[in-house]
Amino acid sequence: MALKWTDTLDIAIELDEGHPDADPLQVNFVELRNWVVALDDFDDDPEHCGERILEAIQMAWIEERED
Repeated sequence: MALKWTDTLDIAIELDEGHPDADPLQVNFVELRNWVVALDDFDDDPEHCGERILEAIQMAWIEERED
């Protein structure tokens, strides 16, 4: 499954599995963007990302951790 920037929940799940010791609240946006781009299933333009998308991914990751 190819992940796009808009697949915030799927990206959050992948990040949670790939970085189980990371605190999503402590990950800065530069690092978060780099981690997303490095995901095996990520297939989108790395430059087509802004702060709003990263915030949405971070919030989805926080919610994923709470479940």
